[in-house]
Amino acid sequence: MVEILVSEAKSAGAASAYQARDVVNAPAIKEAIAARSAARGDAPDVAAWLANHFCRHVIGNLQADAPVVQMIADGHALQELLGRKPAPAWALERLSKKASGFPLPNLYWIVPDAPAVLALENRLVEFLSTRKGTSLEGKLQRVNAPQALARWTLEHLSFQQKQNSGWIEHSKDAVRGLLPGQQGIFFEFDSKSANLRKEMAYESQMMGHCVGQFADRKQFQGGYGEHYAEGLLSGKMRLFSYRTGSAQPRITVNAFVQKDGTLQIEQIKGKQNRPPIARYVPDVVALLNHQPLNDEVPDDALAMGVLRRPAHFLQANPQLAPWCAVQDLTSDAEQLWLMQQHPELLSRLDLQSPLMQWMVAARKDSVDNEVLEKMPKSAALQTTLQLARKRPARSGGRI
Repeated sequence: MVEILVSEAKSAGAASAYQARDVVNAPAIKEAIAARSAARGDAPDVAAWLANHFCRHVIGNLQADAPVVQMIADGHALQELLGRKPAPAWALERLSKKASGFPLPNLYWIVPDAPAVLALENRLVEFLSTRKGTSLEGKLQRVNAPQALARWTLEHLSFQQKQNSGWIEHSKDAVRGLLPGQQGIFFEFDSKSANLRKEMAYESQMMGHCVGQFADRKQFQGGYGEHYAEGLLSGKMRLFSYRTGSAQPRITVNAFVQKDGTLQIEQIKGKQNRPPIARYVPDVVALLNHQPLNDEVPDDALAMGVLRRPAHFLQANPQLAPWCAVQDLTSDAEQLWLMQQHPELLSRLDLQSPLMQWMVAARKDSVDNEVLEKMPKSAALQTTLQLARKRPARSGGRI
């Protein structure tokens, strides 16, 4: 199959322009192409391309054995092909002169709906219909048929080489859209899909983690992937994937289903098991607030600056969302709580409150040094800190 693709790519690329060939039934070929395009409901730019480039390619470049492409020997052969339709006068004149010895170009007949023509057309329709979002979007008319066929062939050769080397393609039926976000969409893996394990392997392939790393990559069995697959199939686990563009995974989230039906997040992983990048934080927070989660806050959430507000805050302020980014903690009470529970996250806060500035200055933890240096300081606090540096720090505090 690879050899065939390479051969086709070379032959297609070699034909850089449409050849001249006198085809008697050229109008019928163009009508047939237009009729099939209309029946498929092709997009206007695709239909226009077929009417122009594919028609010219079939008429000038199509190589196929008779009867698909056949040279017309004489008027009698032409009339047999036309049936009851009258033969064009120009064609009969050409055939007559050739029979008399004039060195004129040959005449040809091409079957408009021959399997070879339809196969070629389907290949080009597939190519044209997948150009959205590529450099060729809006520029199809600049691409001729030989170029399109060469590119289709090379793309499929690349796909096959990736598959032969273990490359896994995305399976649309294995995930379902769950929650649109600002940058992309969260999808949930469908445990009932026959392609579940394959899509898990695709997720791992694109993300560089172990969720879909199966020991047997052909059967998608064993290894780390088996753990997650069994969890999904048993209903004990749920798996989410945040994707942008054309199914490009950016974040993988897995959660265990608790006895009471709530979920406990186990992992929130970006690529190569790193924390997700900052611009995706709002969408991660949206997912966490969208699901029935328990109170457990995973380390992965804290690593990306995401946490769950304590129950007493939520009871006192029911309008607040349970999960939030650290930067969303704006009140003194919330920031004091963060200082007590997660002081390592203080550097993510914009400390404008005089109370919080003095509280940070009073601490002696090394974590606060960075926070202290970058936060704004009132004149009184600045003076106090300068005086404190001139004498040894008292026991129990910096000031």
